[in-house]
Amino acid sequence: MTINIGVLVSGEGTNLQAIMDSVESGKINNATVSVVVSNKPDAPALKRAEKHGVDAVYIDPTDYKGRRWDYDQLTLKALREHGVTSEEGLVVNAGYMRILSPEFVKKFWMREMNIHPSLLPSFPGLDAPKQALDYGVKVTGCTVHFVDEGVDTGPVILQEALPILENDTVETLTTRIHEVEHRLYPEAVRLFTEKKLVVEGRRVKVLL
Repeated sequence: MTINIGVLVSGEGTNLQAIMDSVESGKINNATVSVVVSNKPDAPALKRAEKHGVDAVYIDPTDYKGRRWDYDQLTLKALREHGVTSEEGLVVNAGYMRILSPEFVKKFWMREMNIHPSLLPSFPGLDAPKQALDYGVKVTGCTVHFVDEGVDTGPVILQEALPILENDTVETLTTRIHEVEHRLYPEAVRLFTEKKLVVEGRRVKVLL
């Protein structure tokens, strides 16, 4: 059975690109990116989707300030129209700069992923590379996790560490983290689509 993937974006879409490339190359061979949904009309990720023949949908958030669930229902409708259901689909957050409502999260419980540029639970939230540099840690990295009702608090699927170099800036560190993300995120998606992820409480087991 082919799993339909819906990707939520707000920006450049480099992780979206990595996932689409993995689908097209056959690395992810039993899934398709069915739709890309953005809350930003000028998100470059939408153009990336269109170049790959993936439906790109912009949903204007202007009239929904403080009404997350009302807005999220429109997102949910767009996903369902493209076969991304809570029973069989997968939602992938790729630089999506909105906090989803609890109602939406529950619809896709343990069927929605996010990637974060740190080794969670360290440095959640915005500007994680800057947080790591400011704190003075020697190692950071990135984390793919399932989405729960908190901010960057869901069960960890995959993590990869990255040393912080003496001459690193926020820009250089962010670039190096992105390189890891572009490998790690498609791998997490592949494991999900091949039913090799088992969630037991806060632990996610990877089946061999």
